[in-house]
Amino acid sequence: MENLPQLTVGRLFSSWQADVPALLVVVLLGGLYGWGVLRLRRRGESWPVARTVAFALFGLGTIVVATMSALAVYDRVLFWPAAVQNVLLDLIAPLGLALGDPLRLALRALPERAAARAQGALTGRVLRLLTFPLVSTALVLTTELTIYFTPYFETALANGWLHQLMYLQLLLAGSLFVLPVLTREEALPAWCTHPVRAALVFVDGIIDAVPGIVVMTHGTLIAGSWYLAHSPSWAPDVQHDQQLGGGAMVGIAELVALPFLLAILVQWARTERAETVALDRRLDRELERATPTEAVVDGPELVRPWWETENSEVAQRIRGQR
Repeated sequence: MENLPQLTVGRLFSSWQADVPALLVVVLLGGLYGWGVLRLRRRGESWPVARTVAFALFGLGTIVVATMSALAVYDRVLFWPAAVQNVLLDLIAPLGLALGDPLRLALRALPERAAARAQGALTGRVLRLLTFPLVSTALVLTTELTIYFTPYFETALANGWLHQLMYLQLLLAGSLFVLPVLTREEALPAWCTHPVRAALVFVDGIIDAVPGIVVMTHGTLIAGSWYLAHSPSWAPDVQHDQQLGGGAMVGIAELVALPFLLAILVQWARTERAETVALDRRLDRELERATPTEAVVDGPELVRPWWETENSEVAQRIRGQR
């Protein structure tokens, strides 16, 4: 490891290594997603191309970059590539996967019984607890702090299988928060409306910056004995390397919060537009049934139409149109 050539801009883009466990996960997720899209098309149903592209490039592509690019080649001799790896896996990759809306795709593509079982699992107590916004946010924060401020990270650097387990843990922790927030399935409590989700994403963006700030300002070296022993001669000072890693974590965490928030706002606008169209159709039907006719007055008492006396939304809309 100490004999690795100096990391330059060119090597940052050209250095790659195979990671068999990560590659298997990517192939499995991509295969399942592709099977779901193909099954829908065979039934004559469409699936947005943009969602497929987001899942494949932004989601699976990020996993590949984090585990097989120069970040993985140099993560055992420099801290900052390892820090970037981790934040890619627990923030950016889950966002890309969630933009593909795999939960909705699965429920539409699976056979009826399997879809019912999957829906039951999504609404079960265990997943409801794990995906509850406050719980999932705490899991992401706890995972990152545990990795960096316990012997976990240094042990994972020396143990390949534990390193793979750390990758998977980061990906799952991030997905537990992002997937339920962005899916169109009802995976969150009813009170998690789009305004609430936007607020949660904003708060989560602030919380996600905490590990990076702590790493950047922490006086004690993280996995210091490992990096002091394996740092190549061309590497920067280990303390400076850690500060670079913490700064990268903060920067990426804040950058990813913006597209996350924009995705929530787009969903909010689409939902409002769909609800408005549905309401207009309902009003049109009510207007057809409530076409006014000339009333014949037989006595001194007049009977007013229902849309003039009721205070419902439909009645108010009819009065406004008249």
